[in-house]
Amino acid sequence: MSLLAMRDVRKVYDTGAVQVEALRGIDLEVAAGEYVAIMGPSGSGKSTLMHIIGCLDVPTAGSYALDGTDVSQMSERELAHVRNARIGFVFQQFNLLPSQSALRNVELPLVYAGVGRAERRERARAALDRVGLGDRVEHRPGELSGGQQQRVSVARALVTDPALILADEPTGNLDPTTALKVMDVLVDQVRRHRTSVVLVTHSEAAAARADRVLHLTADGIRA
Repeated sequence: MSLLAMRDVRKVYDTGAVQVEALRGIDLEVAAGEYVAIMGPSGSGKSTLMHIIGCLDVPTAGSYALDGTDVSQMSERELAHVRNARIGFVFQQFNLLPSQSALRNVELPLVYAGVGRAERRERARAALDRVGLGDRVEHRPGELSGGQQQRVSVARALVTDPALILADEPTGNLDPTTALKVMDVLVDQVRRHRTSVVLVTHSEAAAARADRVLHLTADGIRA
């Protein structure tokens, strides 16, 4: 069963003087519990594709269904709910609040979802345990290594038990050994919890862990 399905998705940015076609006829399916890596040169539309998959943007043409629901028919409020509850985001820049503990950073999606304090704490601690940081819950980002900070961001993505994790160059700022540890966390999430992962990366080593590797070019997407 497909968790997400795109059909002939196109994205055109109209700057007034010129139209820029960022995506041309993308067909993409990702099954529940599948790990897909997307590679491609700069300017091929990887970020645009991730924004559409993550419900941060909408296609100019074509269709995109997430878990059987046509995203184009959702209101802004519904899209915000999907982003918070159904999708976990992991970025190259860790995007952690420097003044807050690891626990508080991981709790944030649950705060936005209106989850009570006791349950937030319990779920955030469990998420940090899953990424091997159960003994670092009170540490602030500045007290953690780069790899540990990225694992906090992965825990934050996991805490809502999303159906889909979008990882945009999550190992780009990490050394090879630390990068593999972060990828191990994502692979474990796929295998144990049947979470789908879409990874955008330039790293052949990171892509090698995926079930499928797709290549995005100016003309479309291919295996």
